[in-house]
Amino acid sequence: MIIKEIERLPEPLIDEILDYIRFLKKKKAGHVRETALASEYSLGRDWLRPEEDEAWRDLSFD
Repeated sequence: MIIKEIERLPEPLIDEILDYIRFLKKKKAGHVRETALASEYSLGRDWLRPEEDEAWRDLSFD
């Protein structure tokens, strides 16, 4: 449906839609990055403990 609607638009509106799509992609990428950074600290408190090192020591990732 979206493609059919875009095909009927004049060129200036297509340019605006392309700009908006790029904006949404950047916004989404920024949100993912912010979430990862925010969770790094809180997860690190649990993962960076001697007990965790002990639990994972014998696992092989070969």
